[in-house]
Amino acid sequence: MAKVTGFLEFARGKQPYRPVAERLKDWQQVMTEWEPATLTSQAARCMDCGIPFCHQGCPLGNLIPDWNDLVYRERWHEAIDRLHATNNFPEFTGTLCPAPCEGSCVLGINNDPVTIKAVELAIIERAFEEGWIAPQPPVVETGKSVAVIGSGPAGLAAAQQLRRAGHRVTVYERDDRIGGLLRYGIPEFKMEKRVLDRRLAQMTAEGVEFRVKANVGVDIDAKQLAAQYDAVLLTGGATAPRDLPLPGRELKGVYFAMQYLTQQNRRLVGDKIPAEQVIHAEDCHVVIIGGGDTGADCLGTAHRHGAKSVTQLEIMPQPPVTRAADNPWPEYPRIYRVASAHEEGGERLFAVSTKRFIDGGKGRVKALEIIDVRMVQKDGRMVFEDVPGSEREIRADLVFLAMGFLGPEPDGVVGQLGVKLNERGNVVRDKNWTTSVPGVFVAGDMQRGQSLIVWAIAEGRSAAQGVDAYLMGTSDLPAPLL
Repeated sequence: MAKVTGFLEFARGKQPYRPVAERLKDWQQVMTEWEPATLTSQAARCMDCGIPFCHQGCPLGNLIPDWNDLVYRERWHEAIDRLHATNNFPEFTGTLCPAPCEGSCVLGINNDPVTIKAVELAIIERAFEEGWIAPQPPVVETGKSVAVIGSGPAGLAAAQQLRRAGHRVTVYERDDRIGGLLRYGIPEFKMEKRVLDRRLAQMTAEGVEFRVKANVGVDIDAKQLAAQYDAVLLTGGATAPRDLPLPGRELKGVYFAMQYLTQQNRRLVGDKIPAEQVIHAEDCHVVIIGGGDTGADCLGTAHRHGAKSVTQLEIMPQPPVTRAADNPWPEYPRIYRVASAHEEGGERLFAVSTKRFIDGGKGRVKALEIIDVRMVQKDGRMVFEDVPGSEREIRADLVFLAMGFLGPEPDGVVGQLGVKLNERGNVVRDKNWTTSVPGVFVAGDMQRGQSLIVWAIAEGRSAAQGVDAYLMGTSDLPAPLL
């Protein structure tokens, strides 16, 4: 146990951020490091519960009380070993994960939970600074080969695990750089790409082969590729965006969120954007449809572009500040959250629905018509009902659709391999992560649907175990119980 009375002596600290006026001038990480003494006291709040519910809250099964205790005792090298025992990429989760583990923290029953995410990030950053993160190539080669299609967090986690087991692993990425959503979907101010690149360098040194501009199912025949490998793992994510087919959807200025975020990430690495394709919010009135993390990423990006105004719309009612009666501990708390981008400005409107996009001339959007909605019960289920007389227009020079994703793209690799899909369009798999096609496995959002980065890494590790067992008859690779 970190400190017997730690949770009584120390209050939960708040993640430090750079001042808004400073960070809006650049694209660097908005978070700053904790003071070491403060971080140690935060770790000391961990009670080492008899039943650590944080383990079940984390899909990876992270050994949270263990490394909290080690940080409190300043045994950092041991802490990173315990952290890496369950998580290949704690720098990703420590930066991007919404921390369901903290929602399950026992201290959260009647107090503020432990700052688990901050301690996790501090451990991995200390490990990189000290040079403790080194390549771990396999001792013995198995002679088996695996193709991993998709280089997001699920694919990268699986690839690293399988390579360390001794298999020849090749990761295929249809884009021009490795990383998937981590590369092009996450803004630089949320996670700088150097964080991704240093981990990719480790994996390359371990012997993982990366192939970019390799669109399996389009430029590369999926069945022919599968015939070249002993196993194939699909980790292409849920990349089909949810559209909003309303009057005026075809107008110029209406884009999917990922079009905007991807372009900005490309701009930051020096890619040339054709003039007719430029999406930039300078001096624009911006409306974001969707109140989740992707919408907040668009919000922060529009602030840095110099937008005149930014409004984020959410069809659901505003969540309560504290847990509602039907959302008890240790469930993930469905409460009102303020991201760093929200702190930077903009307006949030809840319980509103878009009716149409309004043409301002020359086929370009100038406004949205929106209406207030309320939730009512109808035929035994909750539905949205328009509030009469609440129609109104809001100015919009740019509109970004950030309403989530429907699942994997049904054509391409999914269609060519002929893997079975469920009623939601996700790839079907069994308990060993095998699809309906022998030798073809799946992990991450392709089979789960849109989810969290921590689930992607957890599923990548579990699928790697399934692939290893298929190839070798048994597997010693560790994996969470999913």
